[in-house]
Amino acid sequence: MEDASAAAVIDARGFVTGWSEGARRLTGYPAEEAVGRAARELLAEEVPPAAVSTLSGVVRVQHRDGSAVTLRVRACAVAGAAGAPDGYVVTALPPGEPETSLAGQAFQQASMSMSVFDIRQHYLRLNEEACRVMGVSEEVLLGRHFPDTVEEAEHSRGFNWHLRQVVETGRPCRYESYTGAPALNREHAWTTEMWPVHDPSGELIGTALAAFDSTEQYWARQRLALLNEAAAAIGTTLDLVRTAEELIDIVVPRFGDFASVDLLDWVLGAGEQEAMPDTEIALRRVAHGSVTEGTPEAAVHLGEMDVYPAYSAPARAIREGRVILSQAGEPSFMRWVADRNAHAPQGRAYRRGVHSMMAVPLRARGTTLGVAVAIRIAQPDDYGDDDAVFAEELASRAAVCIDNARRFARERTTALALQHSLLPRGLPGQAAVEVAHRYLPTGSAAGIGGDWFDVIPLSGSRVALVVGDVVGHGIPSSATMGRLCMAVRTLADVDLPPDELLTHLDDLVTHLATGDGADEVAELGATCLYAVYDPVSRRLTTAAAGHPPPALVLPGGTTRLIPLTAGPPLGVGGLPFEATELEVPEGSVVALYTDGLVEDRDRDVDHATDELCRALAVPADSLDALCDTVLKAVLPEEPSDDVALLLARTRALGADQVATWDVLPDPAHVAATRQAATEQLSAWGLDEAAFVTELVVSELVTNAIRYGAPPIQLRLIRDRTLICEVADGSSTSPHLRRAHAFDEGGRGLLLVAQLTQRWGSRQTPRGKTIWCEQSLTPLF
Repeated sequence: MEDASAAAVIDARGFVTGWSEGARRLTGYPAEEAVGRAARELLAEEVPPAAVSTLSGVVRVQHRDGSAVTLRVRACAVAGAAGAPDGYVVTALPPGEPETSLAGQAFQQASMSMSVFDIRQHYLRLNEEACRVMGVSEEVLLGRHFPDTVEEAEHSRGFNWHLRQVVETGRPCRYESYTGAPALNREHAWTTEMWPVHDPSGELIGTALAAFDSTEQYWARQRLALLNEAAAAIGTTLDLVRTAEELIDIVVPRFGDFASVDLLDWVLGAGEQEAMPDTEIALRRVAHGSVTEGTPEAAVHLGEMDVYPAYSAPARAIREGRVILSQAGEPSFMRWVADRNAHAPQGRAYRRGVHSMMAVPLRARGTTLGVAVAIRIAQPDDYGDDDAVFAEELASRAAVCIDNARRFARERTTALALQHSLLPRGLPGQAAVEVAHRYLPTGSAAGIGGDWFDVIPLSGSRVALVVGDVVGHGIPSSATMGRLCMAVRTLADVDLPPDELLTHLDDLVTHLATGDGADEVAELGATCLYAVYDPVSRRLTTAAAGHPPPALVLPGGTTRLIPLTAGPPLGVGGLPFEATELEVPEGSVVALYTDGLVEDRDRDVDHATDELCRALAVPADSLDALCDTVLKAVLPEEPSDDVALLLARTRALGADQVATWDVLPDPAHVAATRQAATEQLSAWGLDEAAFVTELVVSELVTNAIRYGAPPIQLRLIRDRTLICEVADGSSTSPHLRRAHAFDEGGRGLLLVAQLTQRWGSRQTPRGKTIWCEQSLTPLF
């Protein structure tokens, strides 16, 4: 045997029969004191009887001076004549002696941490990498119980539990953990393979393990998981600021201890993209977050502008369009920290302990929107190239969501401005009804809808009430709504009955959906409700095209829906519309609304309609207050569609405001009719209007006698204006034309048009009516 090694021979009974010089040097026992003794007496720890074969590995031997010596031993059986073990040759190397066998050298030099334990979790062997991780030499750990060599922690408990499981089950296992190590300055991810070790007879004599440092793979999985989480967590709304906050929630605390999002100012407004300056860049802070409550690292308050100098990482990231990494010790980094500290609130340093910073440009569709900044303070690792790749991918996803929110906000602002410009800003003066209205644009991702309402004065003191809804959302719907709104006003000026007006409107929508302007129509179809109220007869005539029926509140508080024969939505074409006529008492309230008030995904339409009727019956000081009551009671917290509500309280013109005469179809009766009209004006105290009224009555009655058909009727209405109407049984409408010098006729209507404010004609079931209005304000 070599002098560097120690050897002993032990017989089958466990007694020492041979002892080398190397054994003497290691233990202090000379051969004469060791030979003949039981091997167990030379050990510093108890082992089972006849367990000499287990002396392969690490044992603790009692030195002659009383101390304990830890040795790495190997036992080799010596066969007798019958083939049975007749003894053992035990060789030992002191810990720290180099291995000479190939297997031993491979174990020692493995790049992974490898260890061997006995069945009670005592160290038997460690390689060089395991010693480096533990931060101590092999001699310190050999023979020691594993829990005694590490701090009490969840990881160490889990590690030891898995070691015991290998012994108890005899099966290998894998243990994955993320923890620190005594000799490492940061936490690492470990994948540990543990397996049982058996002797040639199959008896379990220990456990072995190999621990792989899988930190890079762990962080790669974490980054991938963050990207997957970001795909679902960022962009849940089309609110730009909320989207930036969602990005911060992803970054902090798993990727950084502090993060901020700053955007170029034009991104937050409705302006166009501005040229990027070559020097300092002004950005507005929209979101930031920190692992520390109160975000003490922020030198800029939310919503404030800040100027980033050209050398700073955020400004460079925006100009160069790439991720900029900056670490402690770099001149630009230290200069930046000093600049931030100078801008920090009094008594609070901007950066304490920050050692790494990353600035990532927010770019979407070729446009730079701003920059995201992340810093590390408590996290020990500096940002690296892998982190930059991850941050660039995360920022690109967030930037697309921010750009979507910007585009949505811009389109919403444009659509809302367009819609407000098309809706009536101030309702026209008229005496037929008192009105109040509300229009609430939706805040949903679908965008502004095409709801509208209108109040249109008609001839004879009548008034038209209109509500409509274009299918779809956004600018196309608003544009189509504007077309329909103008079309309704034009058709109302012709004074068509409600059912005929909807027929013409249906033709228009069909034409828009099939003609050259099809792309400008949001979607095929629209709904409309058109109602005409006559304060003289107190009759309400209503027709609907796929629209919810109006509600009627009688003066006593009784509320009901007006039964309508609902026609198809506009744009279907080919189907008729029917009008419903009923007499309503003075002081009744008619409620017209769009379907957004009562229809929603999560509620029953009939139940919502009942709530509407109950809310309309609640006493209110004014129609405006009643509008608020209805919306509060019926509208959901987050409506998914636009809502238009129009309330009209009916008025009536009494008999003292209307005078009617039947006219015989004889020119001789024109003078008597003219005289009767003059006397009525005197009774009303309108003598100043008598001269013009005599001329108008004379011309209109004469034309009706000459060109019309009986019955002929004259009616004067004293309202905000003085209205003169002449009805006859002919459906032929007159046309204004300029008479030539030698024409005998043709000047009557021209004279009427010049003397009055407005004039026109309307078809009636029994013929036509020619009407004109005079201002009751003196002209001179």
